[in-house]
Amino acid sequence: MRLAKVLVLLLAWPMVGMAREVGEVDTVFKWLGPNHKIVVEAFDDPKVEGVTCYLSRAKTGGIKGGLGLAEDRAEASIACRQVGPIRMSDKLEDGEVVFRERTSLVFKTMQVVRFFDEARNTLIYLVYSDRVIEGSPQNAVTAIPILPWVQAR
Repeated sequence: MRLAKVLVLLLAWPMVGMAREVGEVDTVFKWLGPNHKIVVEAFDDPKVEGVTCYLSRAKTGGIKGGLGLAEDRAEASIACRQVGPIRMSDKLEDGEVVFRERTSLVFKTMQVVRFFDEARNTLIYLVYSDRVIEGSPQNAVTAIPILPWVQAR
């Protein structure tokens, strides 16, 4: 009974940011279930207006993947860009999670954290995958210098 409650809580664990899928490509054909693929998603930083991040990651297909039981690979790539005037709503906390998504049924997540390099007036975003027991050192990073926004004519 206790294990069932823990599983329900973990499955209901809210996402920090919500991503919108931009596109996908198939990488491996599967006879049963969806193909393995790479998906590209976009999400906006919830505390920094004017910043959008684009994330590409592997998504496992097959029967397990179609049922949501597969564990996705830890590899991911990120590119964040200034898409408007940058406005920070609150004091930013270094290492704050701005996006989180489960990449396995229970124990593995992929997350994006933000840092602010005050000396260079730059926002840094880091994507990595972790597990309850053992994470992965694979990661990707992107940086956005905070500059005045000039509208194109």
